[in-house]
Formats: sequence, structure tokens, C-alpha cells
Amino acid sequence: MDRQWTSGSMRYISPREGAGTDAWREEAEAQGGVGTQKLLEVTEVIPSDQVLAALGLGKGETAVVRRRVMYLDGHPVELTDSYYPAAAVRGTPLAEGLKIRGGAVQALADLGFVACHVIEDIESRPPTDAETSALELRPGDWVLTLFRTSLTTDRRPMEAAIMTVPARHHRLRYELGGV
Repeated sequence: MDRQWTSGSMRYISPREGAGTDAWREEAEAQGGVGTQKLLEVTEVIPSDQVLAALGLGKGETAVVRRRVMYLDGHPVELTDSYYPAAAVRGTPLAEGLKIRGGAVQALADLGFVACHVIEDIESRPPTDAETSALELRPGDWVLTLFRTSLTTDRRPMEAAIMTVPARHHRLRYELGGV
């Protein structure tokens, strides 16, 4: 996929009350493409140490993970694993194996958790065999991982997301209200 556009994280961390579609679909459509996603798995796990630390969880505590593949015009362009503290989301739409109207960020907002602080870390690395297959990468391709932690006004971490994309040209843009 050689389509280029400038993207930002704000649409993906802002609640979408009443939204009939997801942020990815809207962004792709605005750029003349078709954005879809496939929910692969929703399960409760003991996450990696990195996710435990990001969510402020102790050893042995669990998180609910929602694993997805994002597609642009039918081609896989991103693998996304979103983690939530299990104790906070058990019994909610976030812990169910179904798509969520308005997205996970809206589901968190409905629970009273709105992201006011976001930390994003970006890293490049060779892909795993599973990532090479899932993203249909060419030999020698690398991936970028964006690790996003979303925190509430009182800096309580409510989501840790790991997005893995082919390491081609990427431009990040942030627009903050009132600046």
C-alpha cells in the first residue's frame, strides 16, 4: 500500500458518543479508502511486564486484551492489541468478543474513564514471523510499534495499546485544543 496521508492520534483517543462507525473507517473514508477491521480475540490474560507497568498492575494481575487486524482497501495495515485492567472492565462490552458501537474509547467513557493524558512510545524492529505473515510483509521489511498508554485526569491508566505497522514512511501530527 503506497497511499499516503497525515494521521493523528486524537480521533483514536477521544470518545465518540453516538458514533455509528469507528474512527479508522472514518479516517480511511476521508482519504478515499475503505477501512475495516477484524476482531481476532477478546480474552483475559496476564500481560507482558511492559503492559503491567503501563496499566499500573502488579505481578499476576490480569488485563482484558482486544486483538484486531486493521485493513485498508482489503489489505492488512496494522495489528492492534488493546489492554484494559480486567477488574475495571469485567462484565462490560470491553470484555465481550463483539465490536463496540462508538469504539472502546467510548465504552471507557461510558464507564467514567476519559483519556486526558497520553504517552506514546515508537520503536522500529524486525517483525516476528507471525507479523510478517499477518501484515503480508516483504523480505527485509521492518515494523514500527506504537505503544500508547491512556490515562484519566487523575493519571489512572485505563488502556495500553500496542499497534504494529509496516515501517514505511509515517508522519505523526498532534493538534491540541486551545494551542
